[in-house]
Amino acid sequence: MDGENFEEQKKVEHINLKVVGPDHSEIAFKIKRTTPLDKLMNAYLQKTGQDRNAVRFITANGDRIQPSDTPEDLELEDGEQISVTVQQLGGHVY
Repeated sequence: MDGENFEEQKKVEHINLKVVGPDHSEIAFKIKRTTPLDKLMNAYLQKTGQDRNAVRFITANGDRIQPSDTPEDLELEDGEQISVTVQQLGGHVY
């Protein structure tokens, strides 16, 4: 494999994802397509100080992201956005 093909392959292995919080703040992450998104989630939570049990991570298609999911599993593209929403408990008042 020559140097040019190696660089192209390296670009394909990683993607850039943008995580948008409930306050509309954005944090960019570069992650391998095969890395579980748990790593990205933990990094986001550490940077923002939020509690894992208080938020949900959602794809642009509206699907909830599980910690074991990878960008490859979810067919995420380079530059795609992940939304973080506040988890709501309950929903009905009697």
